Amino acid sequence: MRKLTRTTRVAAAATAVFGMVALSACGAAETGKSQDAKGDKTVKLTVPSWVGAQANTAVAAYILESELGYEVKQQQMGEVLAWDALSKGDIDAIMEDWGHPKEEKRYIEDKKTVVKGGDLGVEGHIGWFVPKYFADENPDVTDWKNLNKYADQFRTAESGDKGEILEGSPDYVTNDDAIIKNLDLNLKTNYSGSEAAQITAIKKYAKEKKPFLTYWWTPQWLNAEVDLVEVQLPEYTEGCDADPEKVACAYPVTSLQKFLNADFAENGGDAAQFLKNFTWSTEQQNEVAQMIAGDKMEPEAAAKKWVEANEDTWKKWMP
Repeated sequence: MRKLTRTTRVAAAATAVFGMVALSACGAAETGKSQDAKGDKTVKLTVPSWVGAQANTAVAAYILESELGYEVKQQQMGEVLAWDALSKGDIDAIMEDWGHPKEEKRYIEDKKTVVKGGDLGVEGHIGWFVPKYFADENPDVTDWKNLNKYADQFRTAESGDKGEILEGSPDYVTNDDAIIKNLDLNLKTNYSGSEAAQITAIKKYAKEKKPFLTYWWTPQWLNAEVDLVEVQLPEYTEGCDADPEKVACAYPVTSLQKFLNADFAENGGDAAQFLKNFTWSTEQQNEVAQMIAGDKMEPEAAAKKWVEANEDTWKKWMP
């Protein structure tokens, strides 16, 4: 996401897949007060548009409800909007954040309406990827300096005379247009509309053994089904992405974080402590994500199945 961020307007199809529970906006003053933090057994969580983050929320919600007796309300929203809602107390926690330095400074350091909730336990990385079958035939494609050589093979009807780099939601905040411009690459971003649509396109290309270049990330459950190889962009160094217009480097590896509304963190009782304690591995997240997106299970059913099989893990999160 993201410098590493992902914000999203969710397409109708994606909304149907995610099956979120609607949560009305309250328009509260930006005081950091969580309206349900004191004495109420309600917890409000945001769900970003990608299934890995949905897996976090599904498992957290299931345990909060079945083991701790809370009612959990979930709302799908873009990450930047979620920070604003978190500050106002419209939501209580963000379970997976890929790095928002501007929002962290504004809401944690300046306004003090948001606090850190600790590591999620999952490391995230965004990059440009090609299918392994294409990289095996053309090994030099994994060096960004050779991408123009293959631009014609990445062309689609949408990209015109340039090579396509397949993107997800048009509201994902990426560095890709700047990277293309600043590295003088004959490429054009093409937004599929959502993570689900991007996955459909990747699967189609892979089935037909077509060459393609895509913005992609790890962890992601699809990586177990479609073998992708990362294109090496110029090495990421601290601050190389500070100016969005001048980015000409790779994305960093990020330890994914949780954030809580400040009032909820202090007064949210067992729910707040549980969310602070919540930490699991990339493999565990992918297991639940695969059940939701790959096996088409309802998020609650996938969470229930995982919780029943992994008591030794989640018991450690209990307050």
